[in-house]
Amino acid sequence: MTKTQMLLGAAGLAMIAGGAMADTSGKRIALSNNYAGNSWRQAMLQTFEEVGAQAVEAGVVGAADAYTTSENQATEQAAQLQNMILQGYDAIILNAASPTALNGAVEEACNAGVTVVSFDGIVTAPCAWRIAVDFKAMGKEQVEYLATRLPEGGNLLEIRGLAGVFVDDEIHAGIEEGVAENSQFEIVGSVHGDWAQDVAQKAVAGVLPSLPDVVGVVTQGGDGYGAAQAFKAAGRDTPLIVLGNRQDEMQWWADQRDANGYETLSLSIAPGVASLAFWVAQQILDGAEVPKDLTVPFLKVTQDTLDEALETTPEGSVANTVYSLDDAKAVISGAM
Repeated sequence: MTKTQMLLGAAGLAMIAGGAMADTSGKRIALSNNYAGNSWRQAMLQTFEEVGAQAVEAGVVGAADAYTTSENQATEQAAQLQNMILQGYDAIILNAASPTALNGAVEEACNAGVTVVSFDGIVTAPCAWRIAVDFKAMGKEQVEYLATRLPEGGNLLEIRGLAGVFVDDEIHAGIEEGVAENSQFEIVGSVHGDWAQDVAQKAVAGVLPSLPDVVGVVTQGGDGYGAAQAFKAAGRDTPLIVLGNRQDEMQWWADQRDANGYETLSLSIAPGVASLAFWVAQQILDGAEVPKDLTVPFLKVTQDTLDEALETTPEGSVANTVYSLDDAKAVISGAM
């Protein structure tokens, strides 16, 4: 039994059923996901499937189905959305390949009476709802943290995510803003790690021979452990790498801390944001007034909370927060 399942046991089912009106018991919700090639996406899908299954069992909704495109292509995801419309789903929660390229398909869904809630990778279509953390602030905070640890500054390596995705653009913009305000730092290299350790390791290994000494690495999540392995293989000193809440990199961090006092910061959006999107969609279907834009805090792990985060994060997964119906109502209320 997973942690999510334990959180949503028999008592949880009763609370779910009691907290939602019967109006949505026949409603069908689908997840359209653009990519599944890293541990964050796998944890996100697992959270949605477990929370959705519990809600179906409790009679809150009639269906909660997940679909993932194969190659992060907006055209493929647009076709997937059109197929969901034809299948008669009442709501679609959407992790989008592009903030703009899917707007036509999203508008088509809205015109067909389908509720669309985008999260993580959000869309700009006015008819859709959006749930995101302040990714720009997340990028900027990395540089601000490095400034406290490395006041003399130095050269930085930036590892970006999937090219063209809203999340990548926003975190990158925040990092650029942070460097502009902390001129003691200079970004001397940038690679795309696609939020995956193996991709990041290969990309960093490819660029390291051309880089001067690097004192810090700013990242987007899913890339910190790969970066550390690339520096080790190249025989270079390990810089201060900001991590992204993945279990393998947090375990590496703990091992380095115990061996030599290594200290850093880890931060990312919780993959459980999919459960928040699910409940927000359910509330909209239930007739609740919900603002179009909702913001949730990113999940941060510090030196003081590392052991606790590791203890509650399954091997190969990501530190997570699972949102309940009451959590969703609180987020909605706070945004009003």
